[in-house]
Amino acid sequence: MRLCIAEKPSVAGEIAKILGANSRKNGYYEGNGFQVTWTFGHLCTLKEPHDYNPKLKYWDIFTLPILPKEFDVKLISNDGVAKQFETIKNLIANCDEVINCGDAGQEGELIQRWVMEHAGNNKPVKRLWISSLTEEAIKTGFKKLMDQSDFDLLYEAGKSRAIGDWILGINATRLYTLKYGKNKQVLSIGRVQTPTLAMIVERHLTIQNFVPEKYYEIKTIYRDTKFSYEKGKFDKAEDAQKTLDYIKGKDLEIQKVEIKEGKENPPNLFDLTSLQIESNKKHGYTAEQTLNLIQSLYEKKLVTYPRVDTVFLPNDIYPKIKNILKGLTDYQELVNPLMEGKIKKSKKVFNDNKVTDHHAIIPTGVLANAVSAAERDVYDLITRRFIAAFYPECKVSNTTVKAKIEKLAFKATGKQILDEGWRVIFKSDGAKDNDVDKDVMPAFENGEKGPHEPSLDEKQTTPPKDFTEATLLRGMETAGKQIDDEELKGFLKENGIGRPSTRANIIETLFKRKYIKKSKKKILPTETGIDLISKITNSTLKSPELTGQWEKKLRLIENGEIKYTQFIEEMNEMVKELVDEVVLGKKPKPQPKSIACPKCKKGQIIKGKNALGCSDWEKGCDFQVPFSIKNSKLTRQQLHRLVQLKHVEVDGTVYGFDDSFNLVEKDLVKSYGDCPKCNEGQIIKGKSMYGCSNYKACDYRTESLTEKA
Repeated sequence: MRLCIAEKPSVAGEIAKILGANSRKNGYYEGNGFQVTWTFGHLCTLKEPHDYNPKLKYWDIFTLPILPKEFDVKLISNDGVAKQFETIKNLIANCDEVINCGDAGQEGELIQRWVMEHAGNNKPVKRLWISSLTEEAIKTGFKKLMDQSDFDLLYEAGKSRAIGDWILGINATRLYTLKYGKNKQVLSIGRVQTPTLAMIVERHLTIQNFVPEKYYEIKTIYRDTKFSYEKGKFDKAEDAQKTLDYIKGKDLEIQKVEIKEGKENPPNLFDLTSLQIESNKKHGYTAEQTLNLIQSLYEKKLVTYPRVDTVFLPNDIYPKIKNILKGLTDYQELVNPLMEGKIKKSKKVFNDNKVTDHHAIIPTGVLANAVSAAERDVYDLITRRFIAAFYPECKVSNTTVKAKIEKLAFKATGKQILDEGWRVIFKSDGAKDNDVDKDVMPAFENGEKGPHEPSLDEKQTTPPKDFTEATLLRGMETAGKQIDDEELKGFLKENGIGRPSTRANIIETLFKRKYIKKSKKKILPTETGIDLISKITNSTLKSPELTGQWEKKLRLIENGEIKYTQFIEEMNEMVKELVDEVVLGKKPKPQPKSIACPKCKKGQIIKGKNALGCSDWEKGCDFQVPFSIKNSKLTRQQLHRLVQLKHVEVDGTVYGFDDSFNLVEKDLVKSYGDCPKCNEGQIIKGKSMYGCSNYKACDYRTESLTEKA
């Protein structure tokens, strides 16, 4: 018997129907040699601190940081979950093979693996990996089942994300609540939610504290066309007035007319974030609403897998495009022109190198019946964007007219649409081409001149705009940077905050915790949110860029470029420093620009290809610190500790240098943290008190660790 485990009951029903497992049982389907059961999303979650140690149920600042050596999962406390898990466990025990039919993504892999591991599965596992739930896609997927081991790195990345969020969330929330919380208020801190909140607070305070500055611009009208002074704005009114007086009564002369025909490509296909942004701008749906709507459309087989971060399609989809377009009968008028010839194939649409686990979101070509009005709105956005991708470019004429008044240069620009191309797709949905100036400029000739109407405009600098849900999503995607260039946006996605599938939930979490509020379309911080960010002095916790770098490391784990243990070790080190900073008021030690070689005492430590070493290696010093110990890559903090303190703990084992500076396992006394006096030694336990390990140079002593804190 082959057991299929889907992520949702509705998906299990579709799979069972196609496999011929038509007999409905209690918690599963059966038939034709298959059993098909399901989870309800997350059945398992990481254990809580008190599951490892009952004493940790009570919050105490002196128990921090809480860093389990091994993490384990438990069932979510819910009767329905417990009942379904027992069904899955019994089915696993009696089957011959398991087929993981979870959603084909990082979160889906994590959900299913935790359930199978918690159920004690030791049966072989295959993986169903599909991008849509159409009958054709499911049948093709079962013909091409993959080994679960092919997705081990995806699981490692998902596990790293969950554990990293646990390490920071548990420790930082307890730390800041115990240190700064009032009236039993919990101050929730998160790896993604806190820098997102910091972005909102920073923007709000910038607007509140903004002091407008006056500036002045000179414009003039010639033949119903507005010309601008090329040198730009004036800071002083008197300078602007002098220039205005200078050009009054003098003819404007046309010097050069440049007309360039250009092409505008169709907009990119949608990934989840860009769909959420467009849905918010056009229909006012929140990111979470859009995610729920597209998930429903996916389960109704109308669109492909939604939780994606790419806007490209693989080349093997191209032969299917015509059939998908034929299936879009509600858009027949727009599709018909494409059916007359060969479908356009562009690298801006088809690019195997830019497709990750899934391709961009597109319609499946299944007739869109029985959808709600809101689902229809989102489906329409996806479908029009898909059709437009195969239309011709929009042809435009860009005109630049340069002129002079005496010796001063002026310029006018304009754009005219020559051939609408793909833009006709969006005309019929009521969209306005606000970004295109359709006013036709008059024909100018070089050397012509005549009177004009100059004016002096007094203006003020304006603050940045408050975030809307659309601009906040874009800010999360590009790590806080306000980017309009599509290509640059794609590059910064590698360092974005959160994943496309989690950003909506993060925003909703901030609303639920009353850290942010909505005023019409604006997203504003509450007093609680502002107060929380003001108390967090640690830049890492608040920085979108640094948090984006964590996200990039998670992708590197998924690609096999770094190990799960390295990311967790870095999170552990960061939390240790955070506890020291908040409890002891101790800032993280800055990394020195140069470190003297501990062996020869003359050279400096420099970075090589595979290790740190002495700059005097040509003079015979062979001191080296490897980047990895027993396949565990060392963090920057660990390398620094090994060079300066001569020992480091890696995966529970202490390594250090012997008298000849060979790296060996060492049996050192337990360290209780850095010495707060000299910042070089470690706090160790003596016969009657604690003191600095660097006791020859430092006289720090304390009778108890609580006194140190």
